[in-house]
Amino acid sequence: MVKNADHVTLVVRDVEAAKKFFALLGFKDEIDTVISGEALSNYMAIKNIEARHITLVLQGCTPRFEIQLLHYMNPPILKDPNTTDLHRTGYNHLALRVENLESEVKRLQEAGAIIKNQPVAFHNRKLVFLVGPEDVTIELVEWLDDGVVAEKGKSR
Repeated sequence: MVKNADHVTLVVRDVEAAKKFFALLGFKDEIDTVISGEALSNYMAIKNIEARHITLVLQGCTPRFEIQLLHYMNPPILKDPNTTDLHRTGYNHLALRVENLESEVKRLQEAGAIIKNQPVAFHNRKLVFLVGPEDVTIELVEWLDDGVVAEKGKSR
Protein backbone atom coordinates (compact mmCIF):
# COMPACT_ATOMS: atom_id res chain seq x y z
CA MET A 1 0.00 0.00 0.00
CA VAL A 2 1.21 3.51 -0.82
CA LYS A 3 2.15 5.60 2.23
CA ASN A 4 2.51 9.08 0.68
CA ALA A 5 3.86 11.00 -2.29
CA ASP A 6 7.67 11.11 -2.34
CA HIS A 7 8.65 13.37 -5.23
CA VAL A 8 7.76 14.81 -8.61
CA THR A 9 10.38 15.12 -11.35
CA LEU A 10 10.36 17.97 -13.84
CA VAL A 11 12.58 18.27 -16.92
CA VAL A 12 13.74 21.87 -17.28
CA ARG A 13 15.83 23.89 -19.69
CA ASP A 14 16.57 26.69 -17.19
CA VAL A 15 17.63 25.17 -13.87
CA GLU A 16 18.19 28.47 -12.09
CA ALA A 17 14.74 29.82 -13.02
CA ALA A 18 13.12 26.59 -11.81
CA LYS A 19 15.05 26.68 -8.53
CA LYS A 20 14.03 30.31 -8.01
CA PHE A 21 10.34 29.49 -8.66
CA PHE A 22 10.26 26.54 -6.27
CA ALA A 23 12.20 28.50 -3.63
CA LEU A 24 9.24 30.93 -3.60
CA LEU A 25 7.06 27.96 -2.64
CA GLY A 26 9.34 26.85 0.21
CA PHE A 27 11.62 24.33 -1.51
CA LYS A 28 15.33 24.28 -0.62
CA ASP A 29 18.13 23.05 -2.89
CA GLU A 30 19.64 19.96 -1.24
CA ILE A 31 21.48 17.83 -3.85
CA ASP A 32 22.91 18.79 -7.24
CA THR A 33 24.62 16.01 -9.18
CA VAL A 34 24.99 14.54 -12.67
CA ILE A 35 23.40 11.20 -13.52
CA SER A 36 24.80 8.98 -16.25
CA GLY A 37 25.85 5.42 -16.98
CA GLU A 38 24.33 2.16 -18.10
CA ALA A 39 22.25 1.45 -14.99
CA LEU A 40 20.45 4.81 -15.13
CA SER A 41 20.18 4.67 -18.93
CA ASN A 42 18.42 1.32 -18.58
CA TYR A 43 16.24 2.49 -15.68
CA MET A 44 15.10 5.63 -17.52
CA ALA A 45 15.04 3.87 -20.92
CA ILE A 46 17.16 6.69 -22.35
CA LYS A 47 20.28 5.64 -24.25
CA ASN A 48 23.52 7.32 -23.08
CA ILE A 49 21.74 9.45 -20.49
CA GLU A 50 23.58 12.39 -18.99
CA ALA A 51 21.59 14.88 -16.96
CA ARG A 52 21.98 17.30 -14.11
CA HIS A 53 19.74 16.10 -11.26
CA ILE A 54 18.73 18.62 -8.58
CA THR A 55 16.75 17.66 -5.49
CA LEU A 56 14.63 20.41 -3.94
CA VAL A 57 13.08 19.63 -0.55
CA LEU A 58 9.90 21.25 0.77
CA GLN A 59 10.89 22.76 4.10
CA GLY A 60 8.79 21.94 7.16
CA CYS A 61 6.91 19.15 5.38
CA THR A 62 6.29 15.82 7.12
CA PRO A 63 6.57 13.41 5.50
CA ARG A 64 9.36 14.71 3.29
CA PHE A 65 8.38 15.83 -0.23
CA GLU A 66 10.74 16.68 -3.09
CA ILE A 67 10.71 18.31 -6.49
CA GLN A 68 13.48 16.78 -8.57
CA LEU A 69 14.72 18.76 -11.54
CA LEU A 70 16.36 17.10 -14.54
CA HIS A 71 18.37 19.07 -17.07
CA TYR A 72 19.45 16.78 -19.90
CA MET A 73 22.81 17.23 -21.58
CA ASN A 74 22.21 14.00 -23.52
CA PRO A 75 19.86 13.46 -25.23
CA PRO A 76 18.76 17.02 -26.03
CA ILE A 77 15.68 18.24 -24.15
CA LEU A 78 12.40 17.97 -26.06
CA LYS A 79 9.95 20.83 -25.39
CA ASP A 80 6.36 19.58 -25.17
CA PRO A 81 4.21 21.98 -27.22
CA ASN A 82 1.06 20.89 -25.33
CA THR A 83 2.25 21.47 -21.75
CA THR A 84 -0.32 24.19 -21.08
CA ASP A 85 -3.27 22.24 -22.53
CA LEU A 86 -4.95 20.81 -19.44
CA HIS A 87 -7.34 18.69 -21.52
CA ARG A 88 -4.57 16.46 -22.90
CA THR A 89 -3.91 13.00 -21.49
CA GLY A 90 -1.24 12.44 -18.87
CA TYR A 91 0.14 14.80 -16.26
CA ASN A 92 -2.22 17.72 -15.58
CA HIS A 93 -0.95 19.68 -12.59
CA LEU A 94 0.76 19.47 -9.21
CA ALA A 95 -1.29 20.73 -6.25
CA LEU A 96 0.42 22.15 -3.17
CA ARG A 97 -1.45 22.94 0.02
CA VAL A 98 -1.22 26.42 1.60
CA GLU A 99 -2.62 27.93 4.79
CA ASN A 100 -4.05 31.12 3.26
CA LEU A 101 -4.59 31.23 -0.50
CA GLU A 102 -5.22 34.97 -0.73
CA SER A 103 -2.02 35.96 1.09
CA GLU A 104 0.04 33.40 -0.87
CA VAL A 105 -1.31 34.67 -4.21
CA LYS A 106 -0.46 38.25 -3.21
CA ARG A 107 3.05 37.29 -2.04
CA LEU A 108 3.78 35.25 -5.16
CA GLN A 109 2.46 37.93 -7.53
CA GLU A 110 4.68 40.50 -5.82
CA ALA A 111 7.62 38.14 -6.41
CA GLY A 112 6.77 37.88 -10.12
CA ALA A 113 4.86 34.59 -10.26
CA ILE A 114 2.15 34.38 -12.91
CA ILE A 115 -1.35 33.46 -11.75
CA LYS A 116 -3.31 31.65 -14.49
CA ASN A 117 -6.87 32.19 -13.27
CA GLN A 118 -9.09 33.62 -10.59
CA PRO A 119 -9.34 31.56 -7.39
CA VAL A 120 -12.31 29.19 -7.23
CA ALA A 121 -14.02 27.26 -4.44
CA PHE A 122 -14.39 23.53 -5.15
CA HIS A 123 -14.80 20.42 -2.93
CA ASN A 124 -14.29 22.35 0.29
CA ARG A 125 -11.13 23.98 -1.01
CA LYS A 126 -10.03 27.31 -2.48
CA LEU A 127 -7.87 26.76 -5.58
CA VAL A 128 -5.75 28.75 -8.01
CA PHE A 129 -3.33 27.81 -10.82
CA LEU A 130 0.17 29.24 -11.25
CA VAL A 131 2.45 29.05 -14.27
CA GLY A 132 5.43 26.96 -13.20
CA PRO A 133 8.77 26.24 -14.84
CA GLU A 134 8.46 25.05 -18.46
CA ASP A 135 4.83 26.25 -18.32
CA VAL A 136 3.70 23.34 -16.14
CA THR A 137 0.64 24.10 -14.05
CA ILE A 138 1.07 24.34 -10.29
CA GLU A 139 -2.06 24.58 -8.17
CA LEU A 140 -2.27 26.13 -4.73
CA VAL A 141 -4.92 24.65 -2.44
CA GLU A 142 -6.37 26.04 0.77
CA TRP A 143 -8.55 23.49 2.56
CA LEU A 144 -11.62 24.87 4.29
CA ASP A 145 -13.05 23.36 7.49
CA ASP A 146 -9.76 21.66 8.42
CA GLY A 147 -9.70 19.43 5.36
CA VAL A 148 -13.08 17.75 5.89
CA VAL A 149 -14.56 16.77 2.52
CA ALA A 150 -18.32 16.87 2.08
CA GLU A 151 -20.10 13.54 1.68
CA LYS A 152 -20.70 12.38 -1.87
CA GLY A 153 -23.64 14.19 -3.40
CA LYS A 154 -23.69 16.94 -0.74
CA SER A 155 -22.14 20.35 -1.07
CA ARG A 156 -20.75 22.54 1.67
